[in-house]
Amino acid sequence: MSGVVTRKVSADEADIRLDRWFKRHYPALGHGKLEKLLRTGQIRVDGGRAKANDRLQPEQQIRIPPLTEDETAAPKPPPRRVDPQAIKDLEKRILYKDDWVIALNKPAGLATQGGTGQAVHIDMMLDGLRFGGDRPRLVHRLDKDTSGVLLLARSASAAAKLAACFRDKTTRKLYWALTVGAPRPRQGKIDMPLAKVAVAGGERIMTEGEEGKPAVTLYHTIDHAREKLAWLGLMPLTGRTHQLRAHCLAMNCPIVGDVKYGGEVARLDTEGVPNQLHLHARRIEMPHPNGGLLRVVAPPPKHLRDSLKVLGLIDDETADEFPG
Repeated sequence: MSGVVTRKVSADEADIRLDRWFKRHYPALGHGKLEKLLRTGQIRVDGGRAKANDRLQPEQQIRIPPLTEDETAAPKPPPRRVDPQAIKDLEKRILYKDDWVIALNKPAGLATQGGTGQAVHIDMMLDGLRFGGDRPRLVHRLDKDTSGVLLLARSASAAAKLAACFRDKTTRKLYWALTVGAPRPRQGKIDMPLAKVAVAGGERIMTEGEEGKPAVTLYHTIDHAREKLAWLGLMPLTGRTHQLRAHCLAMNCPIVGDVKYGGEVARLDTEGVPNQLHLHARRIEMPHPNGGLLRVVAPPPKHLRDSLKVLGLIDDETADEFPG
């Protein structure tokens, strides 16, 4: 059993939540135990009681009560074997880099984080993107089969500021999707709550009225192919899991290749249009952690680009003149 310890919040931990600070420094301390220590006043910040979601500032003093050896021991992570070529391939996908942020053009088929059956993912490769600094931190996610702009923070303070932008809705994201069917009207707003529902073979996000959480998406039609398929611009105003996929389905316009939500309707018989998810995080705009505006645009992946060509929505002469 350790004794009482007082630790100071460092400069790069500005605006981090108190529970996340403990997760970083005492990863073996369970959340239930942490809440109990906070509730009973054994953990204090600058001498006062604190809550798990309180945000910290540099130089604040955190009182840590006596903890067991198991609770203070850092877990030994399993060795990560990362193919050096995979790191090099990821470096080639860097769209933007400065002292605060790295922006990647994530390829479709590569998971953002580990999970069941995910032997390779971006999170395990972040040590290879230090460039002489700290290990970058994920600040948001993209589905495995979605391509496009993925932001990484290069310090804890940058991560806190970027996370605040996502939380405070000062971030504007634009996605491209190729859908089966063209929406009417051509542009508008989808305001349909979403909820996680158990279905055969797992779970799915569905429109569920009062049972769901608010979800809003703006959309506009960039172009369409004889009403049978449409190239859409999608701007989510909320950040629900699978929001764009569920909302497109709600418009009776499932995303091409999205069999999970669109079923067989999402499979195309058109030669040259592969049956993989045609959803791309095209652009992100948000306040830069160091001031000003951060704006990153990701060129579309080959399968989306090729499909747009096959459908006559772009040609060789205009292939590099995509709308923003």
